[in-house]
Amino acid sequence: MVLLSLLPPAVPSAGILVRARWGAALGAGGGAAACRSRLLLLHRQMSQRFLCKSFIVLFLLACVFSNLHSPFELNVVVIQLNLGLQVRDVETPKLEEHSEIIFLGTGTSEGIPRVCFKATEPDSRNRRHNTSILVHYANNWGRFNILVDAGKLRTIDAVIITHSHADAIGGLDDLRDWTNNVQPFIPIYVAKRDFEVMKLTHYYLVDTSVVLPGAAVSHLQFNIISEEAFFVHNLKITPLPVWHGKGYQSLGFRFGDICYISDVSEIPEETYALLKDCDLLILDALRPDRSSTTHFGLPKALEEVRKIRPKRALFTGMMHLMDHDRINEDLSKLKELEGLDVQLSYDGLRVPVKL
Repeated sequence: MVLLSLLPPAVPSAGILVRARWGAALGAGGGAAACRSRLLLLHRQMSQRFLCKSFIVLFLLACVFSNLHSPFELNVVVIQLNLGLQVRDVETPKLEEHSEIIFLGTGTSEGIPRVCFKATEPDSRNRRHNTSILVHYANNWGRFNILVDAGKLRTIDAVIITHSHADAIGGLDDLRDWTNNVQPFIPIYVAKRDFEVMKLTHYYLVDTSVVLPGAAVSHLQFNIISEEAFFVHNLKITPLPVWHGKGYQSLGFRFGDICYISDVSEIPEETYALLKDCDLLILDALRPDRSSTTHFGLPKALEEVRKIRPKRALFTGMMHLMDHDRINEDLSKLKELEGLDVQLSYDGLRVPVKL
């Protein structure tokens, strides 16, 4: 929306000038010749003012309307021109740069609650969905939603797959709600080894020619990624290769100074170099007592936090034995004892970040 509070008036005619300024010209003395001279000078001055004001208005309008086809939303632009040709309170279209990480799910593949009583409490932070985060990214071109593993939200600009287990790719079929009603397709970023698995498990999404007429399926645009950094809407994303059980590789990802590793049993030595100077580390921590063959437990996750030394760490992928309040109370003591800022995350947690 563009609001012009005051536009310059039309060019005044000679008759209007004579009627408006005749008395002032006569009062200045010097006779008729002097009056004509002063009127001509006055006319030139007002014409110059008009041309100057018109140029300013046209220039500002050009600046504003040249951005109307940009993908980002325009703010209200207020232009005020006073009689002295001063331009005041001009707001240029500028996007508020506010990015955040939203925890859509912080639990295990089957979700919580299962059978334990405490997790069934409606407001309990022990109620957890399948592990997933949303990177809500804002830049000068717009606001974008980058989903890490398949969860649920309104608009999706890209989905990045960590690995090919069901808890990471099982929701791809549910994306049909978006591609059939909201947007024509969704870009999927996936490693080649995981794409080969998806050719078997989700063959009808990879090759839509096999779909029966009239059937609604997700329309996905697959992009094969390696271990090299890639870009999604000008956001640099660096894969973080980790082991998710013996012989099975999974990917974490680094967005700016945010590092996300959701499914890990071991971090290779070469990956630590990619974790340097991490502001926020989001890390797998399945159990309170020990690690499993495929996931870090709380003791191992804390060991890695001490080694990586991020400014802040949040644990995710927690089973029902990871009581939110009790464990966070214990973890809070580490800030004073060791300088570690580490807590359990929870579903719906929003963390403002700079990307």
